[in-house]
Amino acid sequence: MTTFTRTEKLKHLLSLPVIVAALGYFVDIYDLLLFGIVRVPSLIELGMNVDQDGTTILNFQMTGLLVGGILWGVLGDKKGRLSVLFGSILVYSLANIACGFLPHFPIEDKVMLYAVLRFIAGVGLAGELGAGITLVAESLPKELRAIGTSIVAGFGLLGAVVAQLTVELAGSWTIAYFIGGAMGLALLLLRIGVVESGIYKDIQHQNQVSKGNFISFFTNKNRFIKYLRCIAIGLPTWFCIGILAVMANQFADVMGIDSIQPGKAIMWAYIGISAGDFASGFISHALHSRKKAILYMMLFTIIGVVLLLFSGQKSENMYYFYCRWLGLGTGYWAMFVTVAAEQFGTNIRSTATTTVPNMVRGLLPVMLIGFDFFKVDYGVIWSAAIVGTVVFGLGIYATLTIAETHNSDLDFID
Repeated sequence: MTTFTRTEKLKHLLSLPVIVAALGYFVDIYDLLLFGIVRVPSLIELGMNVDQDGTTILNFQMTGLLVGGILWGVLGDKKGRLSVLFGSILVYSLANIACGFLPHFPIEDKVMLYAVLRFIAGVGLAGELGAGITLVAESLPKELRAIGTSIVAGFGLLGAVVAQLTVELAGSWTIAYFIGGAMGLALLLLRIGVVESGIYKDIQHQNQVSKGNFISFFTNKNRFIKYLRCIAIGLPTWFCIGILAVMANQFADVMGIDSIQPGKAIMWAYIGISAGDFASGFISHALHSRKKAILYMMLFTIIGVVLLLFSGQKSENMYYFYCRWLGLGTGYWAMFVTVAAEQFGTNIRSTATTTVPNMVRGLLPVMLIGFDFFKVDYGVIWSAAIVGTVVFGLGIYATLTIAETHNSDLDFID
């Protein structure tokens, strides 16, 4: 195992690929969570149904993430990691700018238009994290990989906080969309100096190596099971965000709380997630294990979910406190994506790393369907508890059974 001086560590951890990936993920999260934050005011201003139309539009965005995850993942392995970093940010930046012009479109029924724009934004947003984590993972020494990817995710997730503050300070959801799009376009200039991953360059022109074959995850039993386990590990993160934070206003009445603002719930959750992501890399580094770090953080999150749902708290601020708790626990997001990158060879690594987190995001509509289904007979609290039990059960099982990849070499092909 290689030892690094403090100067050498800083040189690697503050290199251009890490900085650019972190800034890119910051803008990505800003734009990804922006609809959840402005959902209520934007839909009210546009004359839409907050719950029904809001769920439809959110499902379109998450489906876009699913489609984009496959598109950008395959492109990242076939054409290179940098092609995704440039292409994806251009797509979602333009889509977000278009969302800002929604009140001015001469169309009476704007539900489908809003949904289509969020779908396009979702397609673009799908590429950022996977390409960034893949590039950083392949660029850094294996001993510093966990810390480097944690820096990317920890800083990037602060984009959700800035999105909420931007909406509050700007006083307009349309301006918040314009700002997000403008930040993305500005970031394109910074990316010009980033070079391609050396590990990927070694196989880039090897025509005999099958690159970016998404179908290969389903044609080999062991690879397929490994792929499913990677997805299952991330499910609890989007259960906490997509149901307990984004749909926070639905819990207010049954908990005896006057009102809960989903935007603030998302902001506080992401403050916790950012701190958790910074910590997860160091925890993994200290424990010499990806699996232990993820498992301990998952168990910590379960305690928070139980307390949020059943402690009998009746305060808006206490709800936000538990959102911070859940965020801190689900801050293993960077570690989960890193595990996905480390499980597969260079020829399908971008495909895996990009599709896995977007499969998790894309499964949010399934969780919401389950949440709405059980809500009819069991109410909001128990519906969330049932869905959470399934999601965390799958996550814990996958974490315990997946291969440990701490300090593993990435210079191999599948």
